[in-house]
Amino acid sequence: MIDRYSPPEIADLFTDEARFRTWLEVEILAAEAWAKLGVVPPADAAAIRELADFDLEAVRARESVTDHETAAFVDVVQERIGGPAAKWVHYGLTSYDVVDTGLAVTLVRACDLVLGAVDALDAAIVLRAREHRDTPMAGRTHGIHAEPITFGLKVAGWYTEAVRNRERLERAARQVAVGKISGAVGVFGNVAPEVEAYVLERLALTPEPLATQVVARDRHAEFFAALALAGSGLERIAIEIRHLQRTEVGEAEEPFSEKQKGSSAMPHKRNPIVAENAVGLARLLRAYAGAALEDVALWHERDISHSSVERVIAPDATCALDYMLARMTAVLDGLVVRPERMRENLERSHGIVLSEDVLLALVRAGARREDAYRWVQRAAHAAWDGGASFADALSAEPEVRARLTKQQIAALLDPARHLANLDLLFRRALGSNRSTRRRGPADRPRPVRATPGGIR
Repeated sequence: MIDRYSPPEIADLFTDEARFRTWLEVEILAAEAWAKLGVVPPADAAAIRELADFDLEAVRARESVTDHETAAFVDVVQERIGGPAAKWVHYGLTSYDVVDTGLAVTLVRACDLVLGAVDALDAAIVLRAREHRDTPMAGRTHGIHAEPITFGLKVAGWYTEAVRNRERLERAARQVAVGKISGAVGVFGNVAPEVEAYVLERLALTPEPLATQVVARDRHAEFFAALALAGSGLERIAIEIRHLQRTEVGEAEEPFSEKQKGSSAMPHKRNPIVAENAVGLARLLRAYAGAALEDVALWHERDISHSSVERVIAPDATCALDYMLARMTAVLDGLVVRPERMRENLERSHGIVLSEDVLLALVRAGARREDAYRWVQRAAHAAWDGGASFADALSAEPEVRARLTKQQIAALLDPARHLANLDLLFRRALGSNRSTRRRGPADRPRPVRATPGGIR
């Protein structure tokens, strides 16, 4: 991912240095496991733990010779250790015992960071929802006024989706928290199952029940699909803000700092740039999910077609979503909401947004539904086209006037009637604010982190 969209904490997980550090810990743990089984002398395992290290440039230089990254890494680590202990590095392992297990550690760490950003977003959404619980506005379908809602209710709907996205991300993190140390085709041909158990337990991973040379890629496809769905949830919020910020609507807008410039040419401009940015990045996340789905079907016990894809999409997708979450959280924290404009826009339609209430009242009064629909529709169109009040247009309809008094019509056109169930809807959507602190990074076993001197 380019620096612009790379939050440092998560981007640092995907550097070559960090990736090789994780590989190093897998190799060290495997040597320790062999020592417990009596294959590797304990002194050699201790020497590997103490001396194992690498120089990044040395690995790259060696790869230019081997044309094989893992083999180059192992060569450099063995050279750094020296002596008889070096021969036990990578003993019985195949490349993807190290690569896939290391990838699992990295993806879990990345998802923990993303989940922390999700919690911040959820808190911002809940705050806005409660703040504007009773702020009336026009509900819109097809971009046209439908019936009254409140802005808080709209925002609470975003929250329910955010809860589902968090649950999907947690589930996806569990799906990729899986490693394998089972050899070239997954049958433990030259490595003992006890080695796998030892290594994965200490990395807080579970074993792939039946691996090939690799961990099954449907797991990774689910992970990237969950990232894409979370991005699409942010896109939904972003598109709504973009519409509400349009000049003709003017009901809400992104925060705009004192020294910010909306256009290099037009000083008056305040554009929804963060929301537009989120929409663009969401498109990338969906494309990455598609690429991950293509990786599921590999040849036989493994081919290399997935490798190049994952080198790109793993850092890009996690960085992009983390970046989007932080930016959209800032937008929601500083969102400018204009209740007076919401009410003004609601009243612009002269009451016709309550046409269904009148229709149903006429049905209850004995009219045929089709007849009542036409009477109300004619009055609504007259009010909208002529700028008259809907109440007056309804009273001008003889069949309506014969069945409903002016007082009854006025009562039917009170928007408050549509908001009588706000308490119920908010309880269903927000509950006791159940998801602003759900199971998160602190609740999950933490994978160990490798350093030249050992685990921290």
